[in-house]
Amino acid sequence: MSNDTMSNLIQKQKHFYNSGQTRSYDYRLRQLNKLREALAANESNIMDALKKDLNKSEFEAFSTEIGIVYAELAFAIKHLRRWMAPKKVKTALTHIGSKGRVIAEPYGTALIIAPWNYPYQLAVSPLIGALAAGNTVLLKPSELTPAMSSLLAELLGGIFDEEYVAVVQGGPEASQELLTQPVDYIFFTGSVNVGKIVMQAAAKQLIPLTLELGGKSPCIVHQDAKLKLAARRIVFGKFTNAGQTCIAPDYLLVHRSIKKELVSHLREAIRELYGADPLSNPSYGRIVSEKHFKRLASFLQDGSIAAGGKTAPERLQIEPTLLDQVTWDMPVMQEEIFGPILPMLEYDDIQEAVDMVNGRPKPLALYLFTQQPGTQEKVVGSISYGGGCVNDTLMHIATPYLPFGGVGESGMGAYHGKGSFDTFTHYKSVLKQTNRFDITFRYPSSKNGLKLLRKLMKP
Repeated sequence: MSNDTMSNLIQKQKHFYNSGQTRSYDYRLRQLNKLREALAANESNIMDALKKDLNKSEFEAFSTEIGIVYAELAFAIKHLRRWMAPKKVKTALTHIGSKGRVIAEPYGTALIIAPWNYPYQLAVSPLIGALAAGNTVLLKPSELTPAMSSLLAELLGGIFDEEYVAVVQGGPEASQELLTQPVDYIFFTGSVNVGKIVMQAAAKQLIPLTLELGGKSPCIVHQDAKLKLAARRIVFGKFTNAGQTCIAPDYLLVHRSIKKELVSHLREAIRELYGADPLSNPSYGRIVSEKHFKRLASFLQDGSIAAGGKTAPERLQIEPTLLDQVTWDMPVMQEEIFGPILPMLEYDDIQEAVDMVNGRPKPLALYLFTQQPGTQEKVVGSISYGGGCVNDTLMHIATPYLPFGGVGESGMGAYHGKGSFDTFTHYKSVLKQTNRFDITFRYPSSKNGLKLLRKLMKP
C-alpha cells in the first residue's frame, strides 16, 4: 500500500466516522453480531492458519485464541447498551441547579498493531473493543504470521467496508507509515523496544495510546506450595505456545528448601503434558522464525540444563527446558525469553524474593504459589506488576471481568471486557446549567461571595 493510498484510507475512515453512523447502539450491535457470525463460520480456517504459522494444535488454538475471542464478543454484546448509556453524576453544593453527565464517546479512527505470538486473539480482541466503542479501525497484523494475516484481511474485508474496518498487511515499513498518519488512537501489542518507537511516534502528534508490552515475569514458589499441582500449572503457563506468551513465567524464584522436589515435579509435568519426547509430539508448537530460534538456542549455553535442552533446527523447535545454576548476569536473564526455556533462581526468605523482583523493571505478570494468606498479601502488596495469579498461571487473561495490561516498562492501559470498551472510549463530561436562577456569589462583584465560597469549599 502506497503512502498516498494509506492516507486516502485514513481520510475515508474519518469521513465515515464523521457521518455519525458508528454512534448508535443498533449499528454497533449489528456489526458485532456480523463479526461473531463470520468468525464462527471461519473457525476451521482460523485453526488452519494457526497451524501453518505456529503449529498450534486444535486444542491450543481454541483454548488460547478462538474461545477467548468468543467470550469477549459475547460479553461485549451482552453489556454494550449499559456501557454506552450516559452516566448521571451528583451535583456539588457550588453547582446547585445544574446537572452533570459523563458521555461515552468514541475516539474516532483507531490503529491496532497486533503481534505474531497470538495472531488471532491479540488482533481480534482489541478490534471488538474498538468497534463496541464506536470507532473505525485500521488493523495491522504481523508479517511473521502470514497465513493469519492473509486470513484476517480476507475475512474482515468480506464483512466490513474498508471505510469502517481495514486490514493493512506488510512488514515494519507498513507499521512505520501507519504511525505517521493522523489517527485518533493507537493500540500496540509487542516488545518493549518497539513500544518505545510507537510511543515516540504517538507523542509527535499527541495521539493517545495503549501499550501492551512484556518483560521478565517472575514466578515465585514458596516453601509451603502444593508442589505437584504448582508444577503442572507452571509447565502449562510456561510452555503453552512453545513459551511464546507475553505473560508466560519468564523465570522461577524457588525457595531453596523445596527446589529439588519442585524440579522433579516439573520434569514429571513436562512428560505428562508433552510426552517423553516433545519434539516428536505433533501438537507441540514451533518458534515463529529462524531469527527467534537462534536467539533462544543461544540461551541454552547459560547455567546447566536440568530438563530438556534438545532442539530441532529444521522445524524451529526447542524442547521444554529447565535451566539451573543461573545468575542474573547471564544473557538468559537480561531480556525477556519468549520461548520454552525456564531458568531457576533460589531464595531463602520471601523478602529476598520481593527485593529481587523490585530491583528490576515492573513485569507484565507475576505468579505466586503459596498457601499462606500473609505471604500472598505481602507479595501482592509489595510488588508492582500488570496482573497475575496466586496459585496459577496465565488464567487471569482469560476472564472478561479482569482488565489486562501492564505498568511501567511492561505497558500502559488495559483491556478485556469493559476494559476494552473503556480503552477505546473518551469519557466526556457535560454540565447542564439551569436558567431559572443565577448563583451570584461566584462573580467577583458579589458582596459576600468570598465568604460563601470559603464556607462551601472549606478544607
